[in-house]
Amino acid sequence: MLDAMARKTAQDDPLAPVTIAVGQEDLLLDRAVQQVVAAARAADADTDVRDLTPEQLQPGTLAELTSPSLFAERKVVVVRSAQDLSADTIKDVKAYLGSPAEEITLVLLHAGGAKGKGLLDAARKAGAREVACPKMTKPADRLAFVRGEFRATGRSATPEACQSLVDAIGSDLRELASACSQLAADVEGTIDEAVVARYYTGRAEASSFTVADRAVEGRAAEALEALRWAIATGVAPVMITSALAQGVRAIGKLASAPRGARPGDLARDLGMPPWKIDRVRQQMRGWSADGVATALRAVAAADAGVKGGGDDPEYALEKAVVAIARAARSR
Repeated sequence: MLDAMARKTAQDDPLAPVTIAVGQEDLLLDRAVQQVVAAARAADADTDVRDLTPEQLQPGTLAELTSPSLFAERKVVVVRSAQDLSADTIKDVKAYLGSPAEEITLVLLHAGGAKGKGLLDAARKAGAREVACPKMTKPADRLAFVRGEFRATGRSATPEACQSLVDAIGSDLRELASACSQLAADVEGTIDEAVVARYYTGRAEASSFTVADRAVEGRAAEALEALRWAIATGVAPVMITSALAQGVRAIGKLASAPRGARPGDLARDLGMPPWKIDRVRQQMRGWSADGVATALRAVAAADAGVKGGGDDPEYALEKAVVAIARAARSR
């Protein structure tokens, strides 16, 4: 009995009778649940886990789940989106908080806003163990998260490596966690910026314009890699065909412009910023007039495939990228 009472106030004990995980970061909420379940199954491998949505936890359901068992089995009851529980069910939960059952661990996941705040306040007043799961919207928060992930694996990573990983992966916490885990498993010694670059360079820049730039430069392998990253990270295929068209047309426009014209004049006449004039000049070195025509046909075919003329938009884009890269070396 004394042990049970101690657990009620032990904020670091995942087997506390009640845990509230508060916030909107899905990865952290899932981890809070996993920690409790792992601790319960370490104590009793046959622990029964019930994972419920607000619709599944009706008035009276909690009483049934937490009623004494003939076999005195350990049980974890997880309630997701507790802020959305009905008024009658909230009354049940509040009543349970006053007298939690032995061998039962209740985990309430709550978004933390004004909705359902009465339940959250009641759980805190009852001494529930609380786990913060805030949405990480600031780069500094994600950087701290990455550092914590490496520390948790017992690995050392330089500040530059942590920053590079955040820059490369972005805001998805699950992907950041997965990347940290992969690096920790694959790399020996200190994880530095060079290691991160080897694994993840290109992801942050995986955009439609990167695909186009690599293609018109004749770098087929890099263009295909950028294409796959772009698609994997959600760039719409139609945006990629548009960028490819712009890249090839820019080559054609500059190739037909008067020789010796100043960048400022060309920028005005061709509708491009001066910095782009310099970039396109570098990109057009291997191009011929026939190559531009071939590339434009390839873009048109890809555009038709992407907009419904073919069964596989990704394949249509790959064909176009290869054709453009070959055309870039047609001179």
